[in-house]
Amino acid sequence: MAFSSCLCHHQSALKINLRTSDVKHSKSTFILKAANTEFYGTHIGCKLQSKWSFVGGSRAIAIPNPRNINLQQKNTTLKASWFANPNLAGDAFTLGTAAVLPFYTLMVAAPKADLTKKCMRSSIPFVVLGVLYSYLLYLSWTPDTFSYMFASKYWLPELHGVAKMFSNEMTLASAWIHLLAVDLYAARQVYQDGLENEMETRHSVSLCLLFCPIGILVHAITKALINISRNSKTEIQ
Repeated sequence: MAFSSCLCHHQSALKINLRTSDVKHSKSTFILKAANTEFYGTHIGCKLQSKWSFVGGSRAIAIPNPRNINLQQKNTTLKASWFANPNLAGDAFTLGTAAVLPFYTLMVAAPKADLTKKCMRSSIPFVVLGVLYSYLLYLSWTPDTFSYMFASKYWLPELHGVAKMFSNEMTLASAWIHLLAVDLYAARQVYQDGLENEMETRHSVSLCLLFCPIGILVHAITKALINISRNSKTEIQ
């Protein structure tokens, strides 16, 4: 029947509450008004019209309400637009930058404090940055991403392809989160190495925030100079 095929497709759970009915004796038909249906927990308004004839017997037809369907489509569009918010790249950029600053502040302002040591032993900040990076990477991924990354015939990255890939703000935001995570990890390694060898690392950690390779280089130079100084003092004694 038309009613069963419309409302019970694939054994879908459907609840129908009939409120009022109008009987039209002249045409031997009656219309059930204001029928509320619930389909998987979602209300879908429709009208049920039942017709009777000597040849076909009785049958019921469900007529969906276009207004309610439009409301459902608008709600779905709103949810989808929230996940594809055009400001999401900028918000993630600002949030990621603000999230790493407290750790650098602790390593520079109070490197020997117990709070700093406890925070820098934790992996939580790297997990959070990793989750955020993965989400941004998922949003920015396109079928052309691989072709941009490996534009060379030797499957090597080329500058013009990478530049074209980073022209997308979402891709650029994901790359920024990637840099923040790597820089913070390098700064933590420098900080912990300084604690282990009892040497100053504030300048190196500060450089890791903005110029990570230079911070690592400065730390290596500092460590070498301190070791030379210690060895010379040992020889004098």
